[in-house]
Amino acid sequence: MNETEIIELARMAIMLTIKISLPILMVGLIVGVAIALVQALTQIQEMTLVFVPKILAIFLALFLMLPMMATSLVEFMELLADKMIGLQ
Repeated sequence: MNETEIIELARMAIMLTIKISLPILMVGLIVGVAIALVQALTQIQEMTLVFVPKILAIFLALFLMLPMMATSLVEFMELLADKMIGLQ
């Protein structure tokens, strides 16, 4: 393996991390902004009000996105294993 292949694998790993984490982070962001907007409109300034809906939404997103995440990770691991044994 030369430096170019190592850099390419590192780039692919970073892109996979972004691909896997982006939907979950977006759900957390959208729910957080929505709750903050509701708090601003109703002037309810309870700090713990944000956490429960955000945690539930993130768990639901994780539950729904877990098959896609697992498939992506398995495909990347198969690519790495193939590179290690020299098939590609």
